[in-house]
Amino acid sequence: MLKKRIIVCLDVKDGRTTKGVKFQNNIDIGDPVEMAAEYYRQGVDELVFYDIMASARGRGPILDLISRVASEVFIPFCVGGGIGTIEDIRSTILAGAEKVSLNSQAVKNPELITEGARVFGNQSIVLGMDAARDSEMPSGYRIYINGGRVKTDLDALEWAKKACELGAGEIVLNSIDADGTKNGYEITLTKLISDNVSVPVIASGGGGTPLHLADVLTKGNADAALIATMVHSGQYTVEGIKKELSKMNVPVRF
Repeated sequence: MLKKRIIVCLDVKDGRTTKGVKFQNNIDIGDPVEMAAEYYRQGVDELVFYDIMASARGRGPILDLISRVASEVFIPFCVGGGIGTIEDIRSTILAGAEKVSLNSQAVKNPELITEGARVFGNQSIVLGMDAARDSEMPSGYRIYINGGRVKTDLDALEWAKKACELGAGEIVLNSIDADGTKNGYEITLTKLISDNVSVPVIASGGGGTPLHLADVLTKGNADAALIATMVHSGQYTVEGIKKELSKMNVPVRF
C-alpha cells in the first residue's frame, strides 16, 4: 500500500511566514528558513512554500529566499506564487525547488502547464487550486485566483481534469471554506477531485487534528495532506502526527 505523505505549507508574505483564516487577517509567525529547517528535522515528507502576494502584486518568485530554504531541507520542495513564465519556472527550479505550483497563472495562461511539463517533466508541474462551494457550478465548487480574492467562471472538477490533460503531474487542492479553520478538510471536494483525476491529490485547508488527516487520506482518497496551523502553533509536531496516523492504520513514512 502506498504510504501517505505529510506536507507542511509555509505561506510567505514580505519574506516572513504568515497565517490567516480563509485567506484573511494574516499574522506574522516567523522566519521561513528557520521553520523549514525545523520541520525537516521533525521528519516532514515535503515542504510547500507559497508567496501569497506575488500574483496580486504582479511580480515573480523571491529567488534568494527560495535558495536559502532549499539549502536547509533535503526533501521535495515545491514553490508557488507569481510563477508566470517558463523562465520563472526555470529560475525557481535552479534556486533549489523540485516542483513549482501554478495557480492563478495557470488559469490566466493554461499553456504554461503544457509548456512547463514539456520542458521540465510532469512531475515538476503542480496545479494549485483554490476552490469554494458554489451551487451555481456543475460540481458544486468554483475556482478562485489571486489568493482567493478573485472568482472565476471555472468549475473545480472541470478545471482539475483539464489541467491534468494539459500536463499537471499533481494537484494541491485547497478548500477556501475550510482554510485555516482547523475544523477538518473538505472531504466531499477532495474525494470528488481524487476520484476523477489520474494524478496525486494533496488535500489542503482545515487540518486541525490527526483524525482530520486520517479522514481526508482515507475517506477523501487524498494521496497527501497539507498542514500549516496545527504545526505552526506548536500544538503538534510532524513526528507526533505520523505516530497518531500510524495508530489509526494510515500508512506513513517514518
